[in-house]
Amino acid sequence: MRRSLLLAIAAAVVLGAGCRGGNGSSGPAPSHEGADVLLITIDTLRADAPGFSGGAETAATPVLDRLAAAGRVFDDAHAHNVVTLPSHANILTGRYPYQHGVRENSGFVLSGEVPTLATLLRKQGWATGAFVAAYPLDARFGLNRGFDVYDDSYPRGSNPNAFVVAERRGDEVVAAARAWWDGHQGARRFLWVHLYDPHASYTPPEPFASRYRDNPYLGEVAATDSFLAPLLQPFLDGREAPALVIVTSDHGESLGEHGELTHGLFAYEPTLKVPLVVWGPGVTPGRDGRPARHVDILPTALAFLGLDAPEGLPGRSLLGPADAAAGTYFEALSTNLNRGWAPLRGLLRERRKLIELPVPELYDLAADAGETDNLYARERRSARALRDALPRESVWPPPKGAVSPEEEARLRSLGYLPGSGPAKSAYTAADDPKNLVAVDRKLHQAVDAYSRGRFDDAAALAREAIAERPDLGVAYEHLALALRQAERHGEAVEALRGAVGRRVGGDSLREQLGLALSESGRPAEAVAVLEPLAARPEAAASALNALGIALSDAGRHGDAVNVLQRAAGRYPNDPKAFENLGVVALRMDQPETARAQLERALALNPALPISWNTLGVALYRLAGPDAALQAWERSVTLDPRQYDALFNIGLVAAQAGRPAQARQALTRFVATAPPARFGRDIQKARQMLAQLPS
Repeated sequence: MRRSLLLAIAAAVVLGAGCRGGNGSSGPAPSHEGADVLLITIDTLRADAPGFSGGAETAATPVLDRLAAAGRVFDDAHAHNVVTLPSHANILTGRYPYQHGVRENSGFVLSGEVPTLATLLRKQGWATGAFVAAYPLDARFGLNRGFDVYDDSYPRGSNPNAFVVAERRGDEVVAAARAWWDGHQGARRFLWVHLYDPHASYTPPEPFASRYRDNPYLGEVAATDSFLAPLLQPFLDGREAPALVIVTSDHGESLGEHGELTHGLFAYEPTLKVPLVVWGPGVTPGRDGRPARHVDILPTALAFLGLDAPEGLPGRSLLGPADAAAGTYFEALSTNLNRGWAPLRGLLRERRKLIELPVPELYDLAADAGETDNLYARERRSARALRDALPRESVWPPPKGAVSPEEEARLRSLGYLPGSGPAKSAYTAADDPKNLVAVDRKLHQAVDAYSRGRFDDAAALAREAIAERPDLGVAYEHLALALRQAERHGEAVEALRGAVGRRVGGDSLREQLGLALSESGRPAEAVAVLEPLAARPEAAASALNALGIALSDAGRHGDAVNVLQRAAGRYPNDPKAFENLGVVALRMDQPETARAQLERALALNPALPISWNTLGVALYRLAGPDAALQAWERSVTLDPRQYDALFNIGLVAAQAGRPAQARQALTRFVATAPPARFGRDIQKARQMLAQLPS
């Protein structure tokens, strides 16, 4: 009887392992001591976007589809944040945001006291490597701890006013990660690869741009899948030793649902629900309908390797037997911390979802996947039970760290619009993000207009946002940037002085005021505004750079060099200080020094138009017209608005006997240069064009 019983149990286990589409695993997965672990996070990937999701409209993702077919797909997986940095902190620590302390993209750094998957595995002898694609995961935010190599070498830019997050394309990230992986053969390896491509704005490369002309977001998803092929196909083809592979996203993308264009505003399913695939030896293939969470990823990896997880973690291994999972806590605090709008937190349990806001919401996801029927008024008891289950520790507003102006400048993009709002003790329906969707859309439209060079339109849209929310610091920032680009510096100064006087916005507005004053020929006033910001021990690179240029504009070149050298010493990977040191050196008639500083900037990022323009001037003095013309041509190729470079090309090419090159540059200069700033030069260019031989 005992033998028969054991055989029956064994048969049941085998049948369970072969059952695809169940809601639970076949039992505790055996540990694989010393196995490799590969974690892939794809930024802004909706759960229904990959082909394996079975969604109504998906991208072609053959590589991920193969992985999903041979692995376990968790169809009910959720993030806890809807922006990049805190979401990755959740994944790597196995903790909720209120437990590890990172609540938003700007102003937070992961504490060195919080263990991560990297610190835990390196302590056990794993080689650890991370390759990330974009600024929100820069090493400065603390996720680099525990990694032997943390490659965040995305291109650093020289234009902090661009509404673009610095990033590198997925194929570049994968190539670097693949090289690290191959270079550590024989070691136990943990590799984290982060790809940023599906993030707005959506500009897929060919052939995906043509294939997905009507849906460029899906084109980015398809391109990302192709980028992953060199990393994943060797595992799928059996050319790599079996490893644990986990693929997920940090959050999704709304794409207009509920009125939200991108992410960060709400926590509806388009941004909160994420894809999650686990593949590896002993992992039962199939679809898994159990609730899964980002905080479950760390315990899953450790259980697979036979290692104990730290005590007190809220997650559990997804490879173990089915259990009654706890609810999923989530939050969206970006608009609270950056705009002063009402904070959002919520709980998802047994397909019931509470969104706690001044106008609260309750949804039954099993019956209402689109979250269109708010049950809160009809099911008060259910809503109260979920509210009572919200962790007390998660109450907000949480203390926010010092947000450097550098972070604010670099995070101005769709989905990352840092500003500053006044602290409030209570929030009303007027502060509910649902009632501010129109303002959010205005901000996005202003960014889009600015990015397309429609600066007057961008300024008008920013003014409309300010009219609706006069305390919205980010709208003043958008307004000032657009006015400055439109050569309306006096208006920019007036708008910024008004905002600063009303204590709207943060240090970034004061920086912009200083820059606008310099550009309008008032450098002494600019210095007075910027010196208090730069005097702080924690002064950001952007404040130091702004002050350095203002000092030089005021004729205080020696003081400018001292400030800029301080910036370069503190931020050696930021090319802006070296670029500005080159500018100041030229003003001091030191072309050799200028060339050296500008070459340092271009070594950090060769796609800096201002550096190439300034280098052209230095090279003209040192090496003559040929080298200078090459530098200026590179500058205007990168940025057609480098009007100084265009004029210089025309002038020097004419002198060097290159009339065709001179005519092309001068014609472009006359047609595009702003008359308010270049009126005399435009007149001179017309005279030169009349004198050039045909």
